[in-house]
Parts: sequence; C-alpha cells; structure tokens
Amino acid sequence: MVIMKHEFVEVIPSSTGEGTIYISIKYSTAVHKCVCGCGNEVVTPISPTDWSLKFNGESISLHPSIGNWSFKCKSHYWIREGEIIHCSTWDKKKINRGRKKDRKKKRKFFKRKWF
Repeated sequence: MVIMKHEFVEVIPSSTGEGTIYISIKYSTAVHKCVCGCGNEVVTPISPTDWSLKFNGESISLHPSIGNWSFKCKSHYWIREGEIIHCSTWDKKKINRGRKKDRKKKRKFFKRKWF
C-alpha cells in the first residue's frame, strides 16, 4: 500500500516533493508529482466541475480518479484517505468519452441561473 502525505499550504511551492500532495484552499488547487514516478506535476483544480477534496482530519481523498492522459505514462489512480489505488489505463476512445462527459458537466453547471 502506497500512502501519500498531504500538506496544506497557502501557495503551491515551486518545487514539489515525491509522495506529498500540496493543497491550497485559498487557490482551490491540489498539486502532486505523478505517482508512477515520471516526475510530472499533476494539478487538480478543486471546484464543483473538477475535483472534490475531503479531509477527515488525518488524510485526504480526491474525487474523481486522476487520469494523466496527456502524460506519456497515462497513469490512472484514485487518492482515497491518502492511499494510492491504481486503476486500469484507458484507451483513446474511453479518454475521449471521459473528456466529453467532463465538458458536458461543465456546460450544465455553468448554465444554472444564480440568484
């Protein structure tokens, strides 16, 4: 079992370490190094149409899964209560369906009328 540490920060540091997810509540962003070891930084915006963050007082969870489809590694995993749970890699067709679903979710959310 691989556990990811978390660190709440005001601003994401310019240099991030392996095995730590940096969370800026002020900027609604979480950043970590890809868990495959490729060294790429993964940015997960925290918003109603992107990722949600849960903190249980000891560990963090992100929802939905993280699919690094634009990276060469194409790693795919969940972060649940600090634990890394690896998932299957998606093929191009499934990636495109997922991206289309994400765009639809954003359009629907931003069409709401705010009063």
